[in-house]
Amino acid sequence: MKLKKLVTAKVFQATLGVLFALSAIYYVFFTLDSEPLSTQEILDRYQYSASQNLNFELNKLEENLYEFHYRSFDGAKVKGQIHYPEVKKDRYPVLLGMHAMGRSYPRWWVDSLKGRPTVTQVNKITQIARNKGYVVIAIDARYHGSRKKADRSLRSIMIDLTFLGDKDDYVRMIRDTVLDYRVLLDWIEQQKELDISNTHVAGYSMGGQMSLLLAAVDVRISNVLSIVPPYLEDTTASVAPKNVVSLLDDNKVWLVTSDDDENATHEENVLLFKRIPSKDKKHIVFKGNHILPEEYVNSLVEWF
Repeated sequence: MKLKKLVTAKVFQATLGVLFALSAIYYVFFTLDSEPLSTQEILDRYQYSASQNLNFELNKLEENLYEFHYRSFDGAKVKGQIHYPEVKKDRYPVLLGMHAMGRSYPRWWVDSLKGRPTVTQVNKITQIARNKGYVVIAIDARYHGSRKKADRSLRSIMIDLTFLGDKDDYVRMIRDTVLDYRVLLDWIEQQKELDISNTHVAGYSMGGQMSLLLAAVDVRISNVLSIVPPYLEDTTASVAPKNVVSLLDDNKVWLVTSDDDENATHEENVLLFKRIPSKDKKHIVFKGNHILPEEYVNSLVEWF
């Protein structure tokens, strides 16, 4: 089983490495246009019209576990899962989970999916959260899981970004998923048993990128756990965390990285961390690459 996990981890790591390496090659040799944006210009791109009727529907899967779907700001259907802790409370803190590129929301609950191990170990983060009394909620990012499109694959989006310099769908994928979470926060705010003032977000890789973006553009997020986020330059300025982390002055922010990540150098991670103004922040660095060692989750208990 350990050998199978190791092989799967290496395949997942190699896939992510190829995607981002190809992007880097294009930037260097073909010069994807840089688009510097002010902080306010970026915030403007994350505005949306809130709706009082999200058509939110819950479907019970088992005790304390529900599948749900709702309509987002643009009418798109969003699917996800919500898990309540076993201990009953009048009001629960909330953890929002954001999955990695190429993954889907069930990864926050299972150690394998369709025979492929959850090498990001985010299911263990869910278990810690539930043991501490948190409600855990996660949704599929756009073009992922239940939201895949036959005529627009994730691979085609990354190829367009890498070789053609067409970044529009990639940027929309990240931005609109962040907005999907903002709409989800609207629903959480309406639930008496969910504590919107104690709502945290955690994410791995692409999810780590989006967790920083969400917390920066929405004041309803208190704690941020960003795990191995890719470092992006101003070629995709509106979805580059470095451009908005200056807004995280009142948040508890933990950044978890490795010293040899193909998607962000150690120096880039240090620079990102330095740009976070919060006095309640922590940078944990592991030896290795984009797939962290299994035991990394043990270091996260005190983040909650």
